[in-house]
Amino acid sequence: MIKLKNSLLGWLLLSACSVQANSDRQVLDYIVAVVNDEVIVKTDLQQELQEAEKKLHQQKIVIPSRQELEKQVLERLIMTTLQLQLAERSGIAVEDNRLNEKLRHLAEQNKMDLSSFRRHLESEGQNYEQVREKMRSSMILERLQQRQVVSRVNVTDREIDNFLANQTQQGTTANQEYHLWHILIATPEAPSPEAIEAKRQQADTVLAKLKQGADFQATAVAISDSRQALDGGDLGWLKAGEMPALFNDIVEQMTTGEIKGPLRDSSGFHLIKLVGKRGSEQSIVTQTQVRHILIKTSEFISEFEAKNRLETLKARIEQGDDFAELARANSQDGNSAVQGGLVGWVNPGDLVPELENVMNNLAPNQISEPFKSRYGWHIVQVLARRQYDNTEQALRTKAARQIHQRKVEEELQAWLRQLRDEAYVEYRLDNPEGGLG
Repeated sequence: MIKLKNSLLGWLLLSACSVQANSDRQVLDYIVAVVNDEVIVKTDLQQELQEAEKKLHQQKIVIPSRQELEKQVLERLIMTTLQLQLAERSGIAVEDNRLNEKLRHLAEQNKMDLSSFRRHLESEGQNYEQVREKMRSSMILERLQQRQVVSRVNVTDREIDNFLANQTQQGTTANQEYHLWHILIATPEAPSPEAIEAKRQQADTVLAKLKQGADFQATAVAISDSRQALDGGDLGWLKAGEMPALFNDIVEQMTTGEIKGPLRDSSGFHLIKLVGKRGSEQSIVTQTQVRHILIKTSEFISEFEAKNRLETLKARIEQGDDFAELARANSQDGNSAVQGGLVGWVNPGDLVPELENVMNNLAPNQISEPFKSRYGWHIVQVLARRQYDNTEQALRTKAARQIHQRKVEEELQAWLRQLRDEAYVEYRLDNPEGGLG
């Protein structure tokens, strides 16, 4: 079996597997939830359950009871359905050529062309069309969230200054990272004092069980109301600025393995476990001064023609023509073309991987062979390299990214909650009478 590298691809394949697994048995279909004017049926839920179980098994997370897992998976299906409905109303779609481009990129990451990729899926018993549509839905959700949330989040210089000043006061840096697990006991919109107290008591009970040795990740899968519940509550490695502000001061004082909570904010009561810490203070990087010429493919310029043009331009440069003049006249990267193709001094990670990988293998003044990236075809020339103490600039850049990520996550949670509160949702999981009729 070929081990496919891309995690998103693995997730898609697990989804596709579920249809195959059901092929030898018949399941009486019935409605398990009504979401506005659409329904979720039992087979939809069964497929997602199988995917969730396989993922938890791979992550070595204890799988909770069938009833608990079913509830979590159904809630995720409801939220996905609501977002896809809004995307359709908003005119958000993913065209076939964009979808094919994404699949082609996945295939290339696994050293295949698209035809070989499809044959590989089919040889593994996968349904290629189902993988395509799962990918399309994922891309639609990404575009919707970009429009509704991400594009509206800004970070000001004052926020960066305040963040860095606070880090200095705390004795930490923007490079410090924390690995967190998280459980959310959500409170309803505009909760009554009685509802708040009931949720607080629930959180206290869960905390007591965790401190007595209950498995944190299994508990998260079973009861957490967060988006990461089916990942065992794993938030991954977060820098201080990426965490909810509620967590910051507490996490910095925690020791590895410690559990804290309940911490309350507008979304509910939080329990957190610190799994690990890591970080460094100084940032010495190798910067590269680079320039390039880009030719984009289109319905008028084929892959072959774009590559051929660049081969001709490279030959002219090697025969004495000026790179900068040819870049001004031919490059389709508007930002750098006017600078003679000059991108400037770049840090590791500033460029797309396809371009950076080629650049890193060039000696100063060497020009690459034509190569393809997600933007088109390029030739690249490295002009110089230097060691640069990037600490101050890097800290500000990292701080901005952390603050942006935290604000996006907070806004996304609030937006999803509003979307859910404004929707009509009827649960029928425990009342399947009447089938689909």
